[in-house]
Amino acid sequence: MASLTLSKGSNLSLTKADPGLTRAMVGLGWDPRTTAGEMFDLDASALLVSARGKVRSNDDFIFYNQLEAKDGSVVHQGDNRTGEGEGDDEQILIDLTKVAADVDKVVIVVSIDQAEARRQNFGMVRGAFCRVVNDVTGQEVVRYDLTEDAASETCMIFAEIYRHGGEWKFRAVGQGYASGLAGLATDFGVVLD
Repeated sequence: MASLTLSKGSNLSLTKADPGLTRAMVGLGWDPRTTAGEMFDLDASALLVSARGKVRSNDDFIFYNQLEAKDGSVVHQGDNRTGEGEGDDEQILIDLTKVAADVDKVVIVVSIDQAEARRQNFGMVRGAFCRVVNDVTGQEVVRYDLTEDAASETCMIFAEIYRHGGEWKFRAVGQGYASGLAGLATDFGVVLD
């Protein structure tokens, strides 16, 4: 089975593309543009969002300081602070069989840590991608390569994994936020201290 590559705004039925998919590994990668300034530290996050378009509580915000959903459905594999090396820079595991029935979608986000202080944005990042791999078979199911210039954005929704008509689907989103991870998380109902 060959992996499919999507463009921005495209959808794919994960259920149809890989009927045996129960554990999805979402791999996220990027390469900072070479710079003589501050190092880049990009962070992956996931938000478990209900049909209202909001998280049910702050427990649904999975990131470097809260690596696992309480029900174990989503597990962040840890922070990579440099983005160096080949392949995935950070990974998020989603056990589709454990995702609560009142969770409509898992929103996959990547943000630049201290972007404002370091004067960094996604226009300085290249080679960004998001891919879904069957964590049981190791087979890549779908990939989305971000190609747009997001020069003013410090946080981006890379993709969504969502329910539709009894299926799990993948949407290539590529939507940027200039307000950083805090602004995006707040928009989804996360209450920040």
